[in-house]
Amino acid sequence: MATAAQQLVRMLDELGRVSDEPGKLTRTFLSPSMRRANAQVAQWMRAAGLAVREDAVGSLIGRLEGETPGAKTLLLGSHLDSVRDAGRFDGPLGVLLPIVALGELKRRGVVLPFAIEVLGFSEEEGVRFASAYLGSKGYAGKLRPTDLRFHDAKGVSVHDVLRDFGNGKFSPPAAAHRSRDLLGYIEVHIEQGPVLENKNLAVGVVSAIAGQSRFKLTWIGKAGHAGTTPMALRRDALAAAAEFAMGIEAIARRTKGLVATIGAMTVAPGAANVIPGEVAHTLDVRHADDRVRRRALVAIGRLATQIAARRNVSRAWQRTQENGAVACSPALTAQLARSVKAIQGKSLSLVSGAGHDGVVISELTPVAMLFVRCREGLSHHPDEYASPADLEVALRVIIDFLERLARSSRQPSS
Repeated sequence: MATAAQQLVRMLDELGRVSDEPGKLTRTFLSPSMRRANAQVAQWMRAAGLAVREDAVGSLIGRLEGETPGAKTLLLGSHLDSVRDAGRFDGPLGVLLPIVALGELKRRGVVLPFAIEVLGFSEEEGVRFASAYLGSKGYAGKLRPTDLRFHDAKGVSVHDVLRDFGNGKFSPPAAAHRSRDLLGYIEVHIEQGPVLENKNLAVGVVSAIAGQSRFKLTWIGKAGHAGTTPMALRRDALAAAAEFAMGIEAIARRTKGLVATIGAMTVAPGAANVIPGEVAHTLDVRHADDRVRRRALVAIGRLATQIAARRNVSRAWQRTQENGAVACSPALTAQLARSVKAIQGKSLSLVSGAGHDGVVISELTPVAMLFVRCREGLSHHPDEYASPADLEVALRVIIDFLERLARSSRQPSS
């Protein structure tokens, strides 16, 4: 197994060098580096015995048929895109680890009774269009007209990009499978938090994924000369946005478990001697309890209204993403926990504050997640790191899980 774990490390390192930006890892939706990443991962899939295809939204799919014709399919995967200046584990670990696991089972001569699909989703991070999960939405048949109308910084729409990818034509795909034909979806991911490190555990099992709301806000004031416009007469869009940023921080700090983030902002006209007339920024709000998140959004909306009135500016909202909290499948989670206990001796349950493709796939089939310890809980950063030893534990867990699931699938129902 150590050899398989070393192979996984090499694959993660090699894929981590496939980037749109020299000297840093950046792979965005259907960019040139995403195409190269798909080509490389497809080679590894074929070497593990999988048949490979790309779907209409550029997600990579490797399929391994089971020994029983017409058997149900188990999905394993994650995303192959990244944030800007990313680490090499977030996303790709959940694609590459199942490939290595299936290669190891192939080497041992193990044939599973059910089919497997390993999924490398083309988009999860929401970097290019500020709206996440385009890859998993396409696979699950959940792409909506609103998803296709989002534009990137160059004014290109999601629909334009997908039409070009499809050689001039695109229509939203139907779900890749009927729900009754699936066993479930398993996603392996670094924890992106410090709990496992604090507990000195290599892996843990996810019980739920926090709900998430994303918006694009635009504040419109009036540009003017920075030297000649009195402070009392200004309609400064950036000052309004800055007050809003401090206000949402205060709301989040006084609401246990709530996180609220403004992660990107543009200022126009963008000159040192001109009062900002228009500011656009993102807003990301998350909580494990949907009721708490919704109450916070009401308070945040009230805050924006008050600021706009007081500062004589207008504001516009565009919701770019809305996902409720997702409870992981009790049955799959219990099965995964048994494998964790068998390999690690102890299983720890965690809630994920980050969003994952499992949020969308849960609308198609039950989901479960395995978290892997990451150093200092760091993610979305070049220093993101999971040790080879911890990767080996995760690999052993997934192989044990597949073997246990195979045994239970072969047992006649009473």
